[in-house]
This record gives sequence, structure tokens and C-alpha cells, in this order.
Amino acid sequence: MSDNSNPLEGAKHVTVIGAGAMGSQIAMVSALAGYTTALVDIAEEYVERAKSQLESRMNRDVEKGRRSQEDVAAAFDRLTFTTDRDGSAAQTDFVIEAAVEDLGIKRELFTELDQICPPHAILATNSSNIVSSRVADATERPDKVCNFHFFNPALVMECVEVVPNEHTSAETVETAVALAKSFGKKPVKLKQETPGFVANRLLGALRTEALKLYEEGIADFEDIDVAAKTALRHPMGPFELMDLVGVDVVYLIRMAEYEQTGNPESLPRPAIKELYEAGRFGRKSGQGWYSYD
Repeated sequence: MSDNSNPLEGAKHVTVIGAGAMGSQIAMVSALAGYTTALVDIAEEYVERAKSQLESRMNRDVEKGRRSQEDVAAAFDRLTFTTDRDGSAAQTDFVIEAAVEDLGIKRELFTELDQICPPHAILATNSSNIVSSRVADATERPDKVCNFHFFNPALVMECVEVVPNEHTSAETVETAVALAKSFGKKPVKLKQETPGFVANRLLGALRTEALKLYEEGIADFEDIDVAAKTALRHPMGPFELMDLVGVDVVYLIRMAEYEQTGNPESLPRPAIKELYEAGRFGRKSGQGWYSYD
């Protein structure tokens, strides 16, 4: 990337690491925005599944008139599904890591990417659970490491949180913000790291109060959801949203925050802990707060 007024000058290639639901949709967003994009995972079956799911999703969007067949076809022409991480990373300008939420794995991954990617490439993590300062020191380019946090589903949700660590350069932040805008998103630029960032901090306050109301026997969770939707005009109630995001994700985010803060208030609420231990993760498992076919 050259040093001029356009922070995206010369940025043409995006690599997304992790072909799960979030990573695959982020890759599609990038390809739709005109970037040559590689979606990378460790096994062929993972990238093939991601390709099949994206094809189905895009076909539905075309059928419903949300996108044109030409735009979708052009995006798939720009999108590569591969297990060749190193080959992609060696030519990339911007990496978005969306792998498993395991700090040890992420640190190892960032160390390896740092050795493979071109010197100018930015290494970003999509995680809102693990702040970038916890992986930046595993690289020789901490000034080019940040959080680049999408929301689920990434193809639909407009918000992207851009979060610097104490070493992140202003140029890296501005490049990430510009990339989010070029994706058609609305970036939220934080000034410093904080557990949960902005949106999840706001959401967490609502979720905590909803769980307290339920645990104290004030109202059933179904009625709390109705109140959020009809009185506050939220598209989903807090319990429906937990099922969509994943009760396991909610649990792990709270545990990660507790590890960072040591504050007992950060621990998961008892009702969340009970569902997590029972394997009732929400829509992904068929049962959470609600039951799903």
C-alpha cells in the first residue's frame, strides 16, 4: 500500500482464515465488493461446505431480487475456496482471521502469517472475544494488527467494529475503516480496547438485565422477548438473540471477559451456565431457550 491520501491504494487481495458461517460470509462480502478474495480452512470438506452454503444463500438472494445474477457470478469468480493458506497469504494485502476462539491457536496462526504475508499486509482478527493485543506480540508487526469485528450474519449486518491495540498505527486503523466502508459497511472506530467492544457491551447490559428478570421469577423468557420487541422495537428479544448467536458463544465471551477483568460480575449468569453445560446452544444444536426443528 503506498503512502498517500487513499489508505486502500494498492489493496486488491483479501484473505479470510476460517470457513465457518462467519468467515465464509465475510469472504463473500469482500468478493461482492470487488476484491480478489481467498477463503481458507484446514480441510477440503470445510471449504466445500462453505462454498455450497454460499451458493445456496446467493441463489436465494437472486431469486428474491436482492442481488443480480451478474454481480453474484462476478463475486464467485473473484472468490477462491482453498486449503492453501500460505499461497494465499503470500500475496495478500489484508487478512481477516475468523478461526476458532482459542488464544493459543490464534497466536500460533498470527506468528505464521507474520512470516508469510507481505510486509505491508494488515493482520486483523474478527474476534470480539479475544482482543488483538493478545496476538499482536506474536508478530513482528504489532502496528499492523487490530480487531475487525463483523456481526452475524455478516452479509446483512452493517456494523463493523475497528479496534486498535496500544501498538496499532493510525494508518492501520484508517485502512481498516476504509476497507469496511468499501465493503458497504458502517465502521465503528474505537479509540482503545475494551472487553466486548461497543455493541456487545450495550447488548450485554440488556442481556444481563433480561436474565436477572428471568432468574428472579419476574417474567418468563418468552414474555421478556415480547416486551423487547413490542415496547423497545427490537427485531428480536434477548433470549431469541442468544439462541441465534449461540448460547455457547455467549458463555465463552463472558468467561473470556472474566479472565481479562477478574471481576465476578463478568462471569456467565447461572441460567446461561446451565444451558451451556446441557449442550443447549440454541439454533445450532436444535434447542436453547427455544426448540427448533
